[in-house]
Amino acid sequence: MSKVNLEELLVGKKMEPRYLEYNWRDVALYALAVGAHKEDLQYTYEKYLKAIPTYGTIPYWGTVNVKPYQWMPLPASMLADEIIKPTVAFLNMDHEIIWHRPIDPIKGTFQWQDQITDVYDRGEGKGAVVKTKVDVRDEAGNLVCTNYSTTFFHEAGGFGGKPMPKNPIVIPDRAPDAVVEDYISPVQNLLYRLTGDTNLIHVDPEYAKDHKFDQPIIQGLCSFGFSCRMAIDALIPGEPERVTRMAAQMRNVLLPDTPVALHIWKEEGKALFQFVDTKNNRPVLDRGVFEWK
Repeated sequence: MSKVNLEELLVGKKMEPRYLEYNWRDVALYALAVGAHKEDLQYTYEKYLKAIPTYGTIPYWGTVNVKPYQWMPLPASMLADEIIKPTVAFLNMDHEIIWHRPIDPIKGTFQWQDQITDVYDRGEGKGAVVKTKVDVRDEAGNLVCTNYSTTFFHEAGGFGGKPMPKNPIVIPDRAPDAVVEDYISPVQNLLYRLTGDTNLIHVDPEYAKDHKFDQPIIQGLCSFGFSCRMAIDALIPGEPERVTRMAAQMRNVLLPDTPVALHIWKEEGKALFQFVDTKNNRPVLDRGVFEWK
């Protein structure tokens, strides 16, 4: 299967159009799922409500309230899964989201169509990477945000495709300018699951063990949302509508009931970050970039 030209087979393919209707309760639930605290009423109380911008990632990996209905997350990268038929689980490598306008926090509609934009070859025995793009629009067709994600397949390299570009972000070799501490609760995975990520690896102990994990793990986009909320608090408190772009590599698995910290390095017009499991002192998200206007 490694000799099949995945780039020719996959680039340009799309999933069927989908849409999601949401209201203020979904926005508030998402905020709690990414660690909002009791004092964060701007994220949880409809009187003051603002959406945490990473609510815009829900279409990429969500199933709850999504139509046409799907019982498990099904992004376009899974089209590669059907071709490769891997015996080793795929891996989400990174995520990027660009915001074009603030998300209406009270109610709205997301509509989108996930598509494959690139396939990269890491070489024989080194796997292949599938990159997807999701333009998320509101009910009027206005572009709200764009999600980019890359998925790594261990068993598909060596088909003669183009190499994966190097990530240009380099974390500075100095102490961070700010460190924000927080905590992943014992039920954080279960709470985040209610926002739409119904992947069984985050809830079913036996399924997790079958995939070489001792217990269900925290969703990568949950860590991404935690990082967004914490970066806003540290850099532009009370003004989530100013965020324009965020991206990060997914480096290590995070478990429930774990202390975490966001390490922030300030640069011209942006900040770089790592989201760190402080119990093991290892980055969960690395080479992060956070930009605002």
